[in-house]
Amino acid sequence: MDFGLSDEQLALQETARRFARAEIAPAAAHHDQEGTFPRDIIRKAWELGLVSTCIPEEYGGVGLSVLDSCIAVEELAWGCSGMATSIMCNDLGLMPILVGGNEDQKKRFLGACTSDFSLVSFCLSEPEAGSDVAGMQLFAEKDGDGYVLNGTKCWITNGGEADLYTVFATLDRSSRHKGICAFVIPRGAPGLSAGKKEDKMGQRASDTRVIHFDNVRVAAADRLGKEGEGFKIAMQTLDRTRPPIGALATGIARRALDESTAYSKERKAFGFPIGGFQAVQFLLADMAKDIEAGRLLTHQSAWMVDQGLRASKYSSFAKCFATDVAMRVTTDAVQIFGGNGYTKEYPVEKLMRDAKLMQIYEGTNQIQRLVIARELLKE
Repeated sequence: MDFGLSDEQLALQETARRFARAEIAPAAAHHDQEGTFPRDIIRKAWELGLVSTCIPEEYGGVGLSVLDSCIAVEELAWGCSGMATSIMCNDLGLMPILVGGNEDQKKRFLGACTSDFSLVSFCLSEPEAGSDVAGMQLFAEKDGDGYVLNGTKCWITNGGEADLYTVFATLDRSSRHKGICAFVIPRGAPGLSAGKKEDKMGQRASDTRVIHFDNVRVAAADRLGKEGEGFKIAMQTLDRTRPPIGALATGIARRALDESTAYSKERKAFGFPIGGFQAVQFLLADMAKDIEAGRLLTHQSAWMVDQGLRASKYSSFAKCFATDVAMRVTTDAVQIFGGNGYTKEYPVEKLMRDAKLMQIYEGTNQIQRLVIARELLKE
């Protein structure tokens, strides 16, 4: 058991930290207020090797482990979780190809994302099938040597910006999870279109849209795995991508603690810095211990994935706990800032708005608790 980071991991952490402070944090408030997509900043992150980090070296990628990606993501989220979400989305969108793709598909799709700057979307959620993934309605009708897709996906990160979409659709709605297939579809495919951009409470720098499929044709060569394996591919993907969600939440919470600690040293009440009052000290102490616990759970679950161990329960531990911590810590940060914390002149109200989404996407925290309970009852 070793809790230290290797020299390579420390170098990665420092690279991501410098980028977050120099490029992401200074632009965060602007993109939050305007709701604009920071494509140029994300391109710079790609040039540094901080985007599509899951692609193995044999396909031209940097081949980071899940633990490595967690180390980088925490730093990026410190700067802005909306930008970090859009950066991370590439790994989420590419993971089904790594999990279920054949060698030809990996060379074609992964190689394209390393040779040129590309963004990827993961299309799983639907208007009536968010937590209940098996209830999806996007229909894939077999047609000759391919498929024709009709329906809608929603809450799709990078939806209006993506060059590639990994899409989950059903061959038979009555079969639920047994009928689901996974496909890879390029931007510009006839019939594929992005709807309106969602006007969100938080993480406003991240592009989130509805995606429409109107007789979109997909070749059988672009189906991942066998027919009916889509649900398994999606679940295996989420097991691998939930630890970085814990890291993203930890980054948000750590930024809130940093801001709160600095403010507590400067802000005075009754002639003394508010950090001298026990009421504030207890809030800071609880923030710090919970952030540390969230990071440890996150790193443990990431390590388990990297070791090839079954990590469903532990990935849900990390995602659920760390994101709940982020919501609690950012709320307490606003409390420490008082009236100032409720204004946009200070960064903590944005952190609080950003944190809320963490409890919702990639499986709500209620779903995480269901996963954990089912795993416990199986044992």
